[in-house]
Amino acid sequence: MTTRGENGSRRRLPYRRGGDLEIELSWFALTDVGRRRETNQDSYVTTPPIFAVADGMGGHSAGEIASAAVVRRLAELGGESSISERDIDGVLSDAVDDIELDAGETELGAGTTVTGVCFGSDEDPTWRVFNIGDSRVYQYFKGAFSQITVDHSVVQHLIDTGAITEEEAEVHPHANVITRAVGFNEAPVPDYTSLALIPGQRLLICSDGLTKELTDIGIQHFLATQPTAEDAARTLVRQAVENAGRDNVTVIVIDVHAVGDVVDTGSLESSGIPLADLPPHEPVATGPIDLR
Repeated sequence: MTTRGENGSRRRLPYRRGGDLEIELSWFALTDVGRRRETNQDSYVTTPPIFAVADGMGGHSAGEIASAAVVRRLAELGGESSISERDIDGVLSDAVDDIELDAGETELGAGTTVTGVCFGSDEDPTWRVFNIGDSRVYQYFKGAFSQITVDHSVVQHLIDTGAITEEEAEVHPHANVITRAVGFNEAPVPDYTSLALIPGQRLLICSDGLTKELTDIGIQHFLATQPTAEDAARTLVRQAVENAGRDNVTVIVIDVHAVGDVVDTGSLESSGIPLADLPPHEPVATGPIDLR
């Protein structure tokens, strides 16, 4: 396990160096070895304007070496005024060279997934989302929950081609087989997408140790009900470990409080109303909800 950066609460960051626009964010990253693994091969980086998670794979310590190389290289982009796809491609290519040098010859090879977000290069405030493998980025905004990234995996390909359903994918024997990675002496090929950067937005970046243990309904529930990024991150990791903890679990939760003069007035936290002072409300669910 390797970490770069630190957690932040209500930090105001320039969207562009020398520009007037500032973004107010809180973020919290957390990782846990889980209940079944002896070592933690996940790594993460939180060095604004870039945030990312890497989930290593390979024999012995090879996965840890691979994920560490990726976050170390991505951390070099921290503090930049803007980050382009070319910048990310470049540091990931450097990470492949690092992995080959640091891991040496291993029976299974060494590689890692990576997924994350950074401030985009558009004039309008934008997240640039990138991913290789099956670690994911999710968005929760005003009750709507969506997966932003698309897995690079055998089961995702089977879903896309209509060969299996999403329910069948959950128990497919090749559920852990990915089709892209950083490492294994191959050029990294990230997918990129743009996402509006807006007040009230909550982003989740996670390794598959989380999504193995929690359904989308469960993840949405905990993102919706926890008042702060730290609370959400701690709750998600705890729930995943308590459910089974079959893999390392790593999450980064990012809350967007304000974009320039536009403030998220919808959140209780930003309004300063303590949760304990609110009157009791009627429950919205009438039956059990599977959060695993």
